[in-house]
Amino acid sequence: MGCISISIIIFIILMITQIMMMSCKAGNVPAVIVFGDSSVDSGNNNKIATVLKSNFKPYGRDFEGGRPTGRFCNGRVPPDFIAKAFGVKDAIPAYLDRAYTIEDFKTGVCFASAGTGYDNATSAVLNVIPLWKEIEFYKEYQHKLRYHVGEEKANEIITEALYLISLGTNDFLENYYVLPKRQFHFTISQYQNFLVGIAENFIRKLYTLGARKLSITGLVPIGCLPLERATNFFGDFGCNENYNKVALQFNAKLEKMISKLNRELPQLKALSANAYDIIHDVITRPSFYGFEVVEKACCSTGTFEMSYLCSEKNPYTCKDANKYVFWDAFHPTEKTNRIASNFLIPKLLAAFK
Repeated sequence: MGCISISIIIFIILMITQIMMMSCKAGNVPAVIVFGDSSVDSGNNNKIATVLKSNFKPYGRDFEGGRPTGRFCNGRVPPDFIAKAFGVKDAIPAYLDRAYTIEDFKTGVCFASAGTGYDNATSAVLNVIPLWKEIEFYKEYQHKLRYHVGEEKANEIITEALYLISLGTNDFLENYYVLPKRQFHFTISQYQNFLVGIAENFIRKLYTLGARKLSITGLVPIGCLPLERATNFFGDFGCNENYNKVALQFNAKLEKMISKLNRELPQLKALSANAYDIIHDVITRPSFYGFEVVEKACCSTGTFEMSYLCSEKNPYTCKDANKYVFWDAFHPTEKTNRIASNFLIPKLLAAFK
């Protein structure tokens, strides 16, 4: 009887220990903090003087409550899905949204701005928030967080938070290939190196500010965006494979830089969350994922419209966005965002949970 009692006690102790370990493990990511462009912006552009906004219908028509939030999508963007997978929150609020307070931001906040890039010249094109300003907002956030929860708790949140970074598309499609200045100073390879250098400095800066868990997303097949197809006159309006090649080259350089920083910076765990392959698979095998239209977007004619050109009054806007890979000429639908997120989440959970 005594042996049975001891065995039961040991079993209970082991179970309690396991539960405590699981609980501790689940708390390893207390917040999700986001930097980047429209691929992850949850509404910061609503509050700045720019024409690049999406805080009106039909944007957000499939978001909770059917409300436009400033996300360039019919619904949620990847950080929302990732934050939910980590059990942090269902949606990441924009830092400049006055509807939220530091109490909301302590578990997740977005500093991203649609239209921005690594290159400061990119953010100037449409007068959006440059990357250096996103960092300044983050510093301001840290100050508010320390005041709100205390130094020790704030440092814990800052160190254990998962940082999501998604940038680069606008540097090429809004800047390098559209405006002459960067082409005059850089070959495409040199410009890739220039951007990767900025990305490295950005990550090092975040590291000095306490960040230790980073997920960096490179480029998707940018040559297959509806806008690029619509303007690819000499390629029969198919994907611009030169742009896709540039995206792959940039991603390879970005991954090499990430590996270098992991070696050089103690306790840093930076992960390349490369979504190129999954998005490319969706584009080349749309029916496998339940899509019917890939060449054109859901909104308006689906060829060139985004932001204010994407109007709910346009008779051509589709009824069911789930049939479309793209929501507007530049951005995926919520369904595509979910597929890409579901592809990345197991990798993120394995690395950071």
